[in-house]
Amino acid sequence: MDQSLRELYQEVILDHSRHPRHFGALENATHKAEGYNPLCGDRVTVMVMLDGEGRVADIKFQGKGCAISQASASLMTEMLAGRTRAEAEKLMEGFLHLAKGEEAPGLSPDDREYLDVMSGISEFPMRVKCATLAWHTFKNAVEEGKNAMDEGVT
Repeated sequence: MDQSLRELYQEVILDHSRHPRHFGALENATHKAEGYNPLCGDRVTVMVMLDGEGRVADIKFQGKGCAISQASASLMTEMLAGRTRAEAEKLMEGFLHLAKGEEAPGLSPDDREYLDVMSGISEFPMRVKCATLAWHTFKNAVEEGKNAMDEGVT
């Protein structure tokens, strides 16, 4: 990766870490899950409101962690807002491949370009879990049917 591109990606990560998008509580969440990385102490709670068609009508996260963890959660919420569950799963699969330094053939060029900022994480294997924590937490929230309103999941 070219040095100027690497520096740009670092700036994007730092911006998302310092000024996370979609950060805070989502009072009308239909699904919610908590994630924890015991290796570094990162914690994240992902709150999602799915509409009747399974589209991510709103998404927010809260938590504390390293810059990579926070930036990844912020990028994730920006990417998933307005997407269907199927689209969200495709993005997650692509992101997980990118974070591990693998090819992600299922991503659209626009999605690939947006997520490429995290592709350098693969050079630091211990940080891959930081980058993927929010994505796995989102998956737990929607796939395991953790319904925050009906089941009181925290």
